[in-house]
Amino acid sequence: MPSKAKTISEMCVEFDVTPRTLRFYESKKLINPDRNGCHRLYSKSDRARMKLIQRGKRFGFSLEEIRQLLELYHLGDRQYTQLSQTYDLALERLKDLRQQRKDLDQSITDLRNQLKWGEKMLASFKHQTAAE
Repeated sequence: MPSKAKTISEMCVEFDVTPRTLRFYESKKLINPDRNGCHRLYSKSDRARMKLIQRGKRFGFSLEEIRQLLELYHLGDRQYTQLSQTYDLALERLKDLRQQRKDLDQSITDLRNQLKWGEKMLASFKHQTAAE
């Protein structure tokens, strides 16, 4: 038995997005709901694509990268190319995230050192004011 198509409202609830977001994804050709008059109807395939879109966004992939990866599904190679390119992109993203973490750790260390310096300076001002 085919699964029931979902309305835009149901999709918004299921994926915690706004109707505007779904329409934007449609305009970017990330999803392709069926139409029944003015109503959009989302298939099981659209819902699977939404899961992949959200996962890709969480990992920092651009919408264009996600669109390109989703398009590889239909190549007929049992998703080998899609998986392979997704894997390569994910490796790149992991490298970027590790560098960002390293940069962030350095920024935190630098800021802590500045705060320690600031505490010492403030304490010396208080000490000078009390002595006067």
